[in-house]
Amino acid sequence: MKIIIINGPNLNLLGKREPEVYGSTSFETYLNSLKEKFPSLELSYFQSNIEGELIDKLHETGFDHDGIVLNAGAYTHTSIGIGDAVKGISTPVVEVHISNTFGREAFRHQSYISAHAKGVILGFGLQSYDLALQSFLK
Repeated sequence: MKIIIINGPNLNLLGKREPEVYGSTSFETYLNSLKEKFPSLELSYFQSNIEGELIDKLHETGFDHDGIVLNAGAYTHTSIGIGDAVKGISTPVVEVHISNTFGREAFRHQSYISAHAKGVILGFGLQSYDLALQSFLK
């Protein structure tokens, strides 16, 4: 099963940025543990701080992968384009967030992705990615 994890802006700073919210582990370190935990999955990873690059990656992988785990970061709340990209592809997308966005600022309560996603997982720290991968195996 071929799955890609796509992370948006500022997620390259995991382990450094606001550890009280996002933890102290880099995503690359966590990705290695996911690969060990899910050896049957062909996992790949992409991160960009640029909205258009995220849309391009969704278009590129959205017809030949079995699943996409998407944490669009702040673009979740602002990007109609990313929401439209998720709507326009055939690969199922699970939207993830490390923090509970509903327990944060009001602008984080809106998602342009959720309506087009297979599901949404938020608030479980990095384990949100683990739960998203499990959802593709069930």
